[in-house]
Amino acid sequence: MFDIKITGTGSYLPDKILTNSDLEKMVDTSDEWITTRTGIKERHIASEKEATSDLTTKAAKRALDMAGISAKELDLIMVATITPDTLFPSTACWVQKKLGIKTNIPAFDLSAACSGYLYGLILSSTMIKTGVADKILLCGSETLTKITNWNDRSTCVLFGDGAGCSVIEKSKGESSLLSYVWNADGKLGNLLIQEAGGSRIPATKETVEKNLHTVSMQGNEVYKHAVTKMKQSALEALKKADLKGKDVDIYVPHQANIRIIKATIKRAGIPMAKTVVTIDKTGNMSAATIPVSIDWAVRNGRLKRGNILLSTAFGGGFTWGATVLRW
Repeated sequence: MFDIKITGTGSYLPDKILTNSDLEKMVDTSDEWITTRTGIKERHIASEKEATSDLTTKAAKRALDMAGISAKELDLIMVATITPDTLFPSTACWVQKKLGIKTNIPAFDLSAACSGYLYGLILSSTMIKTGVADKILLCGSETLTKITNWNDRSTCVLFGDGAGCSVIEKSKGESSLLSYVWNADGKLGNLLIQEAGGSRIPATKETVEKNLHTVSMQGNEVYKHAVTKMKQSALEALKKADLKGKDVDIYVPHQANIRIIKATIKRAGIPMAKTVVTIDKTGNMSAATIPVSIDWAVRNGRLKRGNILLSTAFGGGFTWGATVLRW
């Protein structure tokens, strides 16, 4: 029975940067208000010509380069996203095309909002352990600013665009997924939602005029559930791995709100010095935040072989989860 190891990471952030000062000129807000409540100072914005697959492909090439393999060696492509290029084909299929892969391999999207990358990591582990695949490209990618209501000051300050990818391969014990937690509660789905565009509320002139194709969030309720679930999942995953907060070498949480991150590490007993924080430069990129942060940690020497990596996420659905990985 094989386990998994991440042999390559890559990320891509669009060139355009939108600062809090820029937002002050667009809506009734301030740099102090945004920074105090979220920890965000700036975010990257995809251009009109950039779709989610474009960001993903650039991040994927960097991950493949680090892993030292070609795209043709992949057995499967999985893209976690809630902002696909098209409802169908999947973004993963567009990425397959852009990587020039002509062989018959499966490619599909995974929709679990901000928990998407962790859901994908758990699925990848299962696939590799059961022999379904030997080399998997797992990506978390979003162009959230394309579904942002720029007149809603409570949400437009939060989101950014980006992509992060990981090459996951078989491990013979030097690296492994030690434990995981993944959950969902559909009863609370209406608290964080893009209402229109699906079969429930198809696109019409009226849905566009009412901004029903943009993110709608009941912020206070989402915040309360996020704090609770991220703390609980972190502790549960550590317990399953027979570890405690002091055993964690590096913590990479979903980057939604600095207050959520601080509340989680306080409860789990993880010092801020071991916590990766990128939200100040990226904003909330949903499924992209964890893989982008992991890539940053790898390339800056903060994540090394043998380290115990804890990750947690919470997102629309609601979905949430945690993983403990020996890097």
